[in-house]
Amino acid sequence: MNIPATITDPKKRYDFLLLYDVQDGNPNGDPDAGNLPRIDPETMQGIVTDVCLKRKIRNYVDMVHQMNGDTANDNGIFVRDSGIALNTKINDAKLTADPENKQKKIASEKGRKEMCRRFYDVRMFGGVLTTGENCGQVRGPMQLTFSRSIDPIIPGDISITRVAVTQEGADKESEMGRKAQVPYGLYLCKGFYSPMLAKDTGVLEADLELFWQAVLGMFENDRSASRGFMQLQGVFIFAHENPLGNAPSGKLFDRVQVAKHAAVEAPRKFEHYNLEVNVGELPAGVSYVRLL
Repeated sequence: MNIPATITDPKKRYDFLLLYDVQDGNPNGDPDAGNLPRIDPETMQGIVTDVCLKRKIRNYVDMVHQMNGDTANDNGIFVRDSGIALNTKINDAKLTADPENKQKKIASEKGRKEMCRRFYDVRMFGGVLTTGENCGQVRGPMQLTFSRSIDPIIPGDISITRVAVTQEGADKESEMGRKAQVPYGLYLCKGFYSPMLAKDTGVLEADLELFWQAVLGMFENDRSASRGFMQLQGVFIFAHENPLGNAPSGKLFDRVQVAKHAAVEAPRKFEHYNLEVNVGELPAGVSYVRLL
């Protein structure tokens, strides 16, 4: 999908909503609850952490980077399962950019800039770069909130059987297992991009274009039997001409309303919800783009 130029200007501010659903899967397991889907215990609404979505975005960017055969590492991923420790990456960046600096207690500004240049996720999401050679901290311009389901969800724990036994000599022909899932859940995530912070990390127009492409493809390229069928249902973006914003994000988000149809008792698909987007008479300096 072609990304409109109106949402790839790194000098503009963007507030956006991500609407996605899951069918018969576990969108984000909670290790403190036996890997059951995360919930708000008071409202029983489903929760998906920002870290979960950022992982999918990182993976998409990494796949694009590898598919293109890039040798430069300005789109590399810092937080990934590469077999290389994070401290090794930090140390290499600092020693390359600032080899004369031997003061570990004082953050290396050159090392910090090199980390932003090398790694897409540092440039966009930020990071703590003090665990090895001190490259300081980076406050990322692109931030996501926890996702929250529109309605309460019912986490399920389903028994499954396996015909292969685990241990030799076991006097049984099969073993039991468990699989956590949600019958259906529609989730909403809020996102924010700050051009003031982006200027510090060096975000380019291509970085924003890649981010929106990653959002559109993050579920399509992250299929798993445990996650069921996850699908993006809409990306609603409000662009501000003023880098500091032309209107409060909360007021803009209120223009997107999602509610279950009155006749539906137990929603099981997106069509069981009513989506209304009011973009009439937007505040001066604010424009609207919908992806999907």
